[in-house]
Amino acid sequence: MAKNSKQRRKSKLTAKTADKHLLYQMSVQDPSFEIDFIDNAFKRLRKRPALTFREDFCGTALLSTEFARRNPKRKSTGLDLDRGVLAWGKKHNIEPAGEVGKRVTLLERNVLDGTKERFDIACALNFSYWIFKTREEIQRYFRSAHRGLNKDGMFIIDAYGGWEAQEPMEEKRKVKGFTYIWDQNVVDPINSNIVNYIHFDFPDGTSLKRAFKYDWRLWTIIELRELLAEAGFSESFVYWENEEEDDVFRRRTRASNYAGWLAYVVALP
Repeated sequence: MAKNSKQRRKSKLTAKTADKHLLYQMSVQDPSFEIDFIDNAFKRLRKRPALTFREDFCGTALLSTEFARRNPKRKSTGLDLDRGVLAWGKKHNIEPAGEVGKRVTLLERNVLDGTKERFDIACALNFSYWIFKTREEIQRYFRSAHRGLNKDGMFIIDAYGGWEAQEPMEEKRKVKGFTYIWDQNVVDPINSNIVNYIHFDFPDGTSLKRAFKYDWRLWTIIELRELLAEAGFSESFVYWENEEEDDVFRRRTRASNYAGWLAYVVALP
């Protein structure tokens, strides 16, 4: 009994033993929900199932792997510039997926360069594309995404906002074995530049401070939709999260602002 208790104590996460990429996947990503949403949106808009998927800023390619897992005819391609995180994703997500992993391709490539191949779906989630801070940069990216889609394809991005998004603050959330901390560290109201961090705290009192850093521009939905149109997309739609129900997104043309909202923007070429 005492020995088992000691083993359990040793197995608990600490700043020294924890893997920040695994912590991120556990606290930030929900691939099952996201692929459900993407699949359902595509089927409603295109009246057919999607078979090919391009994940820009793919990181560990967790989403690409989940997309391929749903159907043996599916293929995914992930783009990212970080060789280290791509290697981690290959080792921990793609290779363990067996046959599914053989249908996932990782490219160490700038998303602005895109791909010659065209896809049913392209996406940039977790606000990753906010790294582009000027209209010229983000429009260049949207044009690359547009070129990479089939004629009846779909591009999806996400956005967040509300008055809490415009103030420095920390938000803590308990996850199994650790505490996730979202740190809105800098918010500049003149140029909309923001600097956010993710920290992790552990039961033994240790912490991983600034495990991830995000130097972004806080884009608004109307700006994004205008830029998508200028980049060649024929139309776009907003899927707004229900204030009363987490993970319930409905297509809306108007919404009431509140403290912290999430939304998807879906664009068609």
